[in-house]
Amino acid sequence: MSKPRRNKRSHPPNDARFTIKQRQAIPHEFVLDAISALSPETRPMFGCLAVYVGDQIVLILRDKRDKTADNGVWLATTGEHHDSLRREFPNMRSIQVLGKGVTGWQLLPADAPDFEEAALRACELIIAKDFRIGKVPGARRAAGSGIKKAAKSPKRTKTAKRAGKAPAKP
Repeated sequence: MSKPRRNKRSHPPNDARFTIKQRQAIPHEFVLDAISALSPETRPMFGCLAVYVGDQIVLILRDKRDKTADNGVWLATTGEHHDSLRREFPNMRSIQVLGKGVTGWQLLPADAPDFEEAALRACELIIAKDFRIGKVPGARRAAGSGIKKAAKSPKRTKTAKRAGKAPAKP
């Protein structure tokens, strides 16, 4: 028995009903090229591109047309490493869109005069498995898990004990 053939219709190239959304260009693609030996994986995150090596998120690549202040390479790090990383990356700073406080994420700004050199140096550190760059993201919570967490909070437990609803600890 022969297979049925699919009807291949050609659509006019200028017909707006059949336009295909173009994929966005990869921001700062040279960074991915520099760490390609580690087989990085990418995932969209916050309109940017998150870069993972193994189970760690190491970078976020950002290049937005509007709100350009935080464009560049975001380093996944922690506050305790900021000073030592700043010695290597003098133009590194906190990310403005994350609020006024200091966060673990730090930015190598795209508008800095040494941006490409700094980004490539960060790639060298990632390849060398420098402990200052990279975080294992927390597990995602299932929907409704916030309710379970709230029920286990110490404040709720004390309230429940006062109301005689929870057994006392042995």
